[in-house]
Amino acid sequence: MTDVITYETLYELLRKEKYNQAIQELDKDFFKNVMKYLEEKEHLITHSPKDSLFSKEIGNARKQAENAKKLIKELYERRENKVIQFALLASRSGSKEEFSLLPEEQKLFTDVCVVFDKYRKEILENIFNNQPPMIKEQESPKTIKTEEKPTTNKLVRFVHPTPQFMTPDLQVQGPFEKED
Repeated sequence: MTDVITYETLYELLRKEKYNQAIQELDKDFFKNVMKYLEEKEHLITHSPKDSLFSKEIGNARKQAENAKKLIKELYERRENKVIQFALLASRSGSKEEFSLLPEEQKLFTDVCVVFDKYRKEILENIFNNQPPMIKEQESPKTIKTEEKPTTNKLVRFVHPTPQFMTPDLQVQGPFEKED
């Protein structure tokens, strides 16, 4: 695999991923190289002279960057789908066969396998053991509790008669007379 990413290499990688059932092998630094490619395009767009000689080049670079992002997104989604399908097959068969996955995809594969295995065990195996399906709740991330503001009462004295008004929390107050 090549370390240099170009629009053409992205297009070719997507084409191969589309037309092959197996997940295609990529450099382990693929995402880093893609980021470098996009940064170079962005640099070209933002740091090129604004005169008419370069305006066509800037327009082409901008369009190529937009299209490259679409290719990258489609490539990622196709690979993501294959990883999920492989995880499903691995969970069903019990075999954790190695695939040509990027490190980030390997983490996704492992996590999805764990989820599939958990549900398979808690539903299917329980039924086979003549027990009702029992899905154990996983601990969810701690919810952020908003701090309750301490209520402080303040004494207010009206020095003039005040008509009825609405507070910020939409409660109607008043009317008040002088010295209330």
